[in-house]
Amino acid sequence: MELKEVVVVEAVRTPTGRSGWAGAAKGGVFSNVSAQNLLVTALRSLVDRVKERAPGFDEVQIEDVAVGCLSQIGEQGLNVGRVGLLAADFPEEVAGWTVNRYCNAGLQAINSQAHALMCGAGDIAVAAGVENMSHYGMGSDLQAAMQAGMSVTLHPRAIERAALAPMGVSAQMLADRYELDREDMDRFALWSHQKAVLAMRDEESYRKRVVPVEVDGEGGEKKLVEFDEPPRAQAVDDPDAALAKIASLAPRFRDDGTVTAATSSAIVDGAAAVMLMTAEKAEELGLEPMVRIVSTAVAGSEPLIMLLGPVPAMHKALDRAHMTMDDMDVFEPNEAFVPPVLAFCTEFGIEFDDPRINPTGGACAIGHPIGCTGVLYFTEMVHHMMRNDLKYGLQTLCGGGGVGIATIVEKV
Repeated sequence: MELKEVVVVEAVRTPTGRSGWAGAAKGGVFSNVSAQNLLVTALRSLVDRVKERAPGFDEVQIEDVAVGCLSQIGEQGLNVGRVGLLAADFPEEVAGWTVNRYCNAGLQAINSQAHALMCGAGDIAVAAGVENMSHYGMGSDLQAAMQAGMSVTLHPRAIERAALAPMGVSAQMLADRYELDREDMDRFALWSHQKAVLAMRDEESYRKRVVPVEVDGEGGEKKLVEFDEPPRAQAVDDPDAALAKIASLAPRFRDDGTVTAATSSAIVDGAAAVMLMTAEKAEELGLEPMVRIVSTAVAGSEPLIMLLGPVPAMHKALDRAHMTMDDMDVFEPNEAFVPPVLAFCTEFGIEFDDPRINPTGGACAIGHPIGCTGVLYFTEMVHHMMRNDLKYGLQTLCGGGGVGIATIVEKV
């Protein structure tokens, strides 16, 4: 059977809100919002936008909805992929499932849905991601069992091989390995905020991809959250002061280290959703595609210094597409921390300030809502490609335990 061409016809995301996680100074705009509400906003906005463009589209035609989510407990449990689509008033005939590959989960949802459509398992699918990190942190599933008094036994070999080092420690080890300069890392973090703030101030294009979320305001009145909360305007309005503030921060993961809170991703809440179709179905509905899926890949890497997984994953994706990094017009390496991004640049001979890197800002500024992140930055990438008439884009993420994922798309 010949594989079908798969295209993306729409992509949206919510704004991100600072998480009110344990240890945070205060809660963000979504601290009291259910993850299901965030997911419903993204899913309904996605479908409604497609309906506006294609009156013949009916969501009953959607074969499946895959939702990336790391902390599958509480309101994010019970197969939130299925529960979320029902809450969004999708027809009961539409199936749903939940994906967990740590930080890779969102992009894995996109890739898995694309693979299914390529193989003829349906004509339309949705990939989404959600994470309300105000309510649950990483490892909450393990902690919940322990707190409930259940026996939790990890295989000795798993402990030995996975090493289970915190990601921040891994980031510092990576900075050491690549001899990354603290000043370079600080400037990269500043640059991330500058790009994100400028992207928000371009309201016309911003609103094409970011949909508002209704929340309860003071006195019970409803209000709309329309913009990302974490990006710092000072990065654009007074960059010297912003850089001085970043440079003043103490190391986060080792007393004599170089990785700080500024060069780590912001902990945030958010949701995003993408609609994929076979090219034939999109044409039938009269929908002009945004991009087509060219190639995908996953790869394992050293578990202790776990953040290098994107490098072999990108090599695989490029080889499968018969392309090189020189062909790419946009790179979206996830800024879980700055060191893996600069390591990616070093491995591929790319300057740290290459304008193709995360052109609308990355996770240092906008945030890293774990299971949602892959869908969020995929949305950022494809809209940027459309707006600037760019041909090829590559997205990649590292993940806990030493895994990497990559996807190459082409503007149609």
